[in-house]
Amino acid sequence: MPSVQRLLIVGSGDIARRALTWLARRFRVFALVRPENAAATDWRALGACPVAGDLDRPRSLSRLAGLADRVLHLAPPQARGARDKRTRNLLAALSQGESLPRRLVYVSTTGVYGDCGGAKIDETRPRRPRSAPARRRLDAEDTLRRWGRRHRVSIVLLRAPGIYAMKDEDGADERLPRARLAAGLPAPLAAEDVYSNHIHADDLARACCYALFRSGAGRSFNVVDASVLKMGDYFDAVADFLSMPRPPRRSREILRQQLPPAHWRFMDESRRIENTRLTRELRLRLRHPKIDLDPVS
Repeated sequence: MPSVQRLLIVGSGDIARRALTWLARRFRVFALVRPENAAATDWRALGACPVAGDLDRPRSLSRLAGLADRVLHLAPPQARGARDKRTRNLLAALSQGESLPRRLVYVSTTGVYGDCGGAKIDETRPRRPRSAPARRRLDAEDTLRRWGRRHRVSIVLLRAPGIYAMKDEDGADERLPRARLAAGLPAPLAAEDVYSNHIHADDLARACCYALFRSGAGRSFNVVDASVLKMGDYFDAVADFLSMPRPPRRSREILRQQLPPAHWRFMDESRRIENTRLTRELRLRLRHPKIDLDPVS
């Protein structure tokens, strides 16, 4: 009888939890959790074996060497710096084992494309990130690909846009801009609005699962739905769904002055991202092919 493959999840948050039911039926799952994380017991109850470690403390990662056949890397880079030190620390730990994982799936961001002026783009678009967080993601992608070629590990990159979800009957986390709407932060005027891209958290979790088995080495996938939506229209739709006031509309010049830098960053880039490779190569049929704010759908 063949042995059960081992999977290591790095970045044990909402997306990992949404994927875990599917993963636990196919793997012996290990989840990296910080030593002080009280959620370790929860992960064990969900079917995963917690492994204590902190990506910001390389010496704490020694148990990862040779641990898994496949790795699902969902952890974001650290908040500052030009390079993703966390990904480098993870790869250094994995490299110490007598055996390396066969495949590593990394969830990156569509922010690596930078501003595309509202153009339709696919995975062949050159990556020209403008923000510091997106540049760290670019560094992570390149670091992973070099490491994969050197060690003959299959690397798959999933580039995700804005992730949304509603709290459902299973208690999954809500991922909507509720706090932003409550703060009354403005959105762009219709004539100056930018295109935004989205994916439901459940569909991103399923893409992670599929990517562990499907696609060739070194492939990248835009994990986006088929919505063609301006950012202000998205905020209006969420406000209506939550029975909250729609955000006021302001010019780009006023937005640049009034919005915190993290919010303005998303208003300063526009792209329409296609998902043909996702649906054809990963053969992922989206459960939420367009923005869907119905929690019971």
